[in-house]
Amino acid sequence: MKKKHLALLLSLPLSAISFMNGASAAPLAKHQPGKWMTGEYHVHTFQSDDAQYSLSGVMDLGFNKYGLDWMATSDHLRMEKRDDEGRDISGGPVPLSKGMADYQVPKINSLMKAGQFPGKIMFTSFEWDIPNYEHAGVGLVTNKPNSSELLKAVSQFEYLFTNREAKYFDSADIARWESNTSRAYSTAEDARIAFQWLEQNMRKNSFLIFNHPSRKTVYTIADFRDFNNLAPTVAFGFEGMVGNQMEPDRGGLNLETPANRTYGGADYMLAKLGGAWDALLGEGRHFWNFSNSDAHFHISENRLYSSGYAPGEYSKNYTYVKGNDMQAVLEGMRSGKSYSVFGDLINALDFKAGKGSRKAEMGETLTAKKGDVITLKIRFKSPQKNNNGDPVKVDHIDLISGVVSGKAKPGTDAYDKETNTSTKVLKRFTSKDWKMSKDGYYEMSYPVKVTDKDMYFRLRGTNLGVNVSGETLNGEPLVDAKSTTEDNEARFKEINERNYNDLWFYSNPIFVDSVSKTNRKW
Repeated sequence: MKKKHLALLLSLPLSAISFMNGASAAPLAKHQPGKWMTGEYHVHTFQSDDAQYSLSGVMDLGFNKYGLDWMATSDHLRMEKRDDEGRDISGGPVPLSKGMADYQVPKINSLMKAGQFPGKIMFTSFEWDIPNYEHAGVGLVTNKPNSSELLKAVSQFEYLFTNREAKYFDSADIARWESNTSRAYSTAEDARIAFQWLEQNMRKNSFLIFNHPSRKTVYTIADFRDFNNLAPTVAFGFEGMVGNQMEPDRGGLNLETPANRTYGGADYMLAKLGGAWDALLGEGRHFWNFSNSDAHFHISENRLYSSGYAPGEYSKNYTYVKGNDMQAVLEGMRSGKSYSVFGDLINALDFKAGKGSRKAEMGETLTAKKGDVITLKIRFKSPQKNNNGDPVKVDHIDLISGVVSGKAKPGTDAYDKETNTSTKVLKRFTSKDWKMSKDGYYEMSYPVKVTDKDMYFRLRGTNLGVNVSGETLNGEPLVDAKSTTEDNEARFKEINERNYNDLWFYSNPIFVDSVSKTNRKW
């Protein structure tokens, strides 16, 4: 039954699927000047049972103390027993969509209307337990963020793709929702139905980012290819630089297998040179890396446990945004013109590829002919100190390249291949290679002769040398050691020092398409 349903869903045009009383996706912004903004899409509040932040408190930390420009809550899409201030909900637990309607959205609108956080963008999203898999951050921006339209969208998603009891939802809504989509919340196929539902119904104004993907052994590389094939506009990224960095097992990735640990705080999908992310980029997929705090609490109230940093305190996403609302932020995230940083290692990055008047930036594609010499230009800044009060210095930046060979076909050996053997460090830049520009950037460039193969180029930087005992080997990050100190306060200090001594940034890639002289694409 569900296979027939999925096949039907895949065959329907967008206009044939009703959603939210006919609301349509907001158009993409065009030809608008943009600006770099810092943000965070994965923040928990009291409305997640395992968190210890109030909504207003986390907004104050993220916006006022740590200077983020935008932020999204991401409480668990589960039954919740507390409101946004941590008080028990009268009558017992309710679905998150109702808690958002009763507490979170009204509080956000009230605070923003009162001018508490001028110029900031605040949005409420959720963390979904993907059927048969792990977690994903899901944002349903809709045409009117933080509105009744948003709340109806979240309610519909929660009903269709979780096991919430029908009694919590309006019967008229249920009848309308089920006229087009059956409930699907148990199997791997159900997950795929949900991805396709998002792509069909909210293609331009929703995101689905896979959180801590290697924390458990639940995914194959073929799964990510499936997900991106089904929902390329929505399922466009993963949390490569995981949150919960204050856990003894850095990032909470604590299985014994090498692929289920962090390396320099990064998920193995990202940290492994020529690994899963490079395999996806080697198909030319627009599948981007992001960081977040996964903020639940820093140190528990009873001083027994540590979890993560506050929003913006340790990890940041820098995204180029054309506009001043969450829809513009989403479009910036989807564009790939972004990079992510631990510990404020850098606070500005300009990465371009070009030849003459033709240029491309992160997330974009440059078309060049075989034999052309293109120039890769890198410019960056670092603050004098980070939020730990430490001086900041980049030791080296790696320019990483790989061949783009096209998308693998389902059912082939290539579809199950989780490596890209063409990936390599093309050039390692140190302070001997960069110079200070008049506008305060360190800058460097590198020429590349275009062959008959399509390519991608990405950046990775760190404060560490290439061979630091226990940290790096030949420039590659080593597995993060678990802190086993028994004294709580000593352990907290040790973990924090571990994290701030091991800083990284990763850029999203630039693609270069190679064409013959007789088949130019420009």
